Amino acid sequence: MTTDIQIQQIEQLVNTMLASDPAFFCINIRIKPTNNIKVFIDGDNGLPIEKCVAFNRKLYKLIEEKGWYPSGEFSLEVSSPGLDNPLQQHRQYLKNKGQLVEVVFINGEKKEGKLLEVTAEDIIIEQTIGKGKKAITQQLVIPFSNIKTTTVQIKF
Repeated sequence: MTTDIQIQQIEQLVNTMLASDPAFFCINIRIKPTNNIKVFIDGDNGLPIEKCVAFNRKLYKLIEEKGWYPSGEFSLEVSSPGLDNPLQQHRQYLKNKGQLVEVVFINGEKKEGKLLEVTAEDIIIEQTIGKGKKAITQQLVIPFSNIKTTTVQIKF
């Protein structure tokens, strides 16, 4: 069985499992050659550690029941993607409205600003250029088709 087929089968299990908890959604699934399965889940209001543990136990049992890995020769990690990972789904953009983001355009240009609005086609960020009395605040409409990556920025 190829890795792509394994990922599709596990993704079906994850989506079935998450159907009863619609505040959570699957971001990505990776399988290493050692059968280390990594499932990245996010939630509209974050992903508490208790939910990660519950999802891990439930998914582990479902995979075992399918018998895809003889003698239980697999490991499973369920976690959130982490703040340093770029946003991948529209739902993640919606969740992060109001946050400071860095947008990298397809041409390599970067813009940083507060994520104000998210539509089906684009995002709007508010950016302040300059300091003090000379500071100018502007809103930029950025089509998804021009975005290479968007990452939430943490400021202390």
